[in-house]
Amino acid sequence: MQISRRSLLNGAAAAAAAVSIPAPLLAGAGGQRIVSLDYGLASTLLSLGVQPVGISDLADWNKWVVEPEMPSSVVDIGSSHEVDLEVLIQLKPDIILTTPYLDQLLPRLQPIAKILRLEIFTPDGGPILPAAISATRKLASGLGREKEAEQFLTRSDAFFESCRARLAGRTLPPVALASFMDARHARIYSAPGLFHNALERIGIRNAWTRQSNYWGFETIGIEKLSTITDREARLIIFEPVPPDVLPRLAESPLWQTLPFSRPGHVSVVPPALMFGMVNEAMRFAGLVTDVLDHDA
Repeated sequence: MQISRRSLLNGAAAAAAAVSIPAPLLAGAGGQRIVSLDYGLASTLLSLGVQPVGISDLADWNKWVVEPEMPSSVVDIGSSHEVDLEVLIQLKPDIILTTPYLDQLLPRLQPIAKILRLEIFTPDGGPILPAAISATRKLASGLGREKEAEQFLTRSDAFFESCRARLAGRTLPPVALASFMDARHARIYSAPGLFHNALERIGIRNAWTRQSNYWGFETIGIEKLSTITDREARLIIFEPVPPDVLPRLAESPLWQTLPFSRPGHVSVVPPALMFGMVNEAMRFAGLVTDVLDHDA
């Protein structure tokens, strides 16, 4: 994949570039100026009380991350694979946050600012939620925000406990989690992924027991859902759902054989970011808890 179509501008060209950066942001931001190339790291920054000056893919923040809210003064630096180096240079970052997934960008980023590289999703990294908690502490250590990190992690642990308590004392069905690509294919989530870990944390069994890739998902044909035989199993589908999927499933003879075809066994919920960190695990846990608590 071509990482960028732009050339890194020299000082004179960068000064002349017609890129609009809000003057108050450049003049008034206190402390370290931080840019994040990862949604999970950006949301964690906010929970540590640090506002980034720029992030990648800002335009889709409210589509995939939603919460915490990203302040309106934060600048979009383009996609994580097509970073707008002109904008990045003008932001004058002290630190750029990145992950191993974007290592091909390092030669372009290293001349601009200090790189803080955090590992969450790695082939040998194990369960994602513990890795995200560890990365939160490492990020906080790099920024001198250790106290804020422990406060945030305490709040997150209390939130998970509150979800677990809301569902306690009930016979909970196993839950399958899916994002539909089309009416024949879905992305389904399991170990060692963030969603799977969050399910375990709040006391819910994952109906899909097969191990996934290290990102926490695999793409399957919907016929594979027939391997889930528990008649009480629930299916939670994440938005966005292609508009033809649910109508076509309702007409599918295969779908009619699945436990999910029974009334009340499918729920569609707002999006949650599977490639996230602790905040995203909390959002997911809250969405699932709301579904099961409402239907109990």
